[in-house]
Amino acid sequence: MTESLREAKWLARAREIRQTRAAVFSRFRFIVPALLAALACSCIRIPDAPGVTRVPVRSDAPALKSAPPQAPDREPEVRVWLLADNLHTGMVFPYDWLVESGFRPPANFGRPKWVTLSWGNQVAYLQKEWLTVGQAARALFTPSPSTMELIPFDYDVVDVCHYQRIWMRLVPRERGPELAAFLNGCVRHDAAGEPIVIGKSSWGDGVLLDSPHSYHLPRICNVWTLQAMEACGCRIHPWLGLTADGVARQAEKRRNGFAKVWDAYPLEKTAGN
Repeated sequence: MTESLREAKWLARAREIRQTRAAVFSRFRFIVPALLAALACSCIRIPDAPGVTRVPVRSDAPALKSAPPQAPDREPEVRVWLLADNLHTGMVFPYDWLVESGFRPPANFGRPKWVTLSWGNQVAYLQKEWLTVGQAARALFTPSPSTMELIPFDYDVVDVCHYQRIWMRLVPRERGPELAAFLNGCVRHDAAGEPIVIGKSSWGDGVLLDSPHSYHLPRICNVWTLQAMEACGCRIHPWLGLTADGVARQAEKRRNGFAKVWDAYPLEKTAGN
């Protein structure tokens, strides 16, 4: 009798556990897709600046085709570059093109030939050294302040950024206003409309600009690069570009037309094959 009673209690407890699990799983069946949809729709992307309307453009032109002869400062297409090391990515643009398209630089920035831009965690850029484990965890898993780095230079892109992997693409000049609007939207401005400078760049003679957007996983530096590419007319998938290699793979797709012009790590790749 005692054994039968113990078995009945055990069966009742097992049934109670199964019912509880079923109730929990039933709730998660609806909650998890909702959370994933919310993440896919909002958390990963840097919000568009107000008033920006995206328009479809043809993006299947070869990256290295020759532009028709025109005045040097008014060619119908401009060269843009994608930079990538093993972790981080950024972009290089003709400075005059950005300014004529509406980009607002900080006061007394000068008039360089090129500027390289990237975006990321503010602490990482300001302290100019590797984050501690605790800092990295806070940066990735909690909303943290961000910055956009703007660095001027006048020499050839490959000569200046020879320690990176580099891709180049020709972009229609009329893409400039959308790109400028995206970049302006990544910067906080003062009452006079000037970008707010919070420090010196990690290299070169550039600046760090305060950004209104929070940095966190999955909205990280490489997603910013993809959105800058998108403003240039590329078709991108943010969730497939969380790594530098993920950005590079999308850039090299035929529809996006980036062609590699320099590789700082050819020996490393050869050794890995």
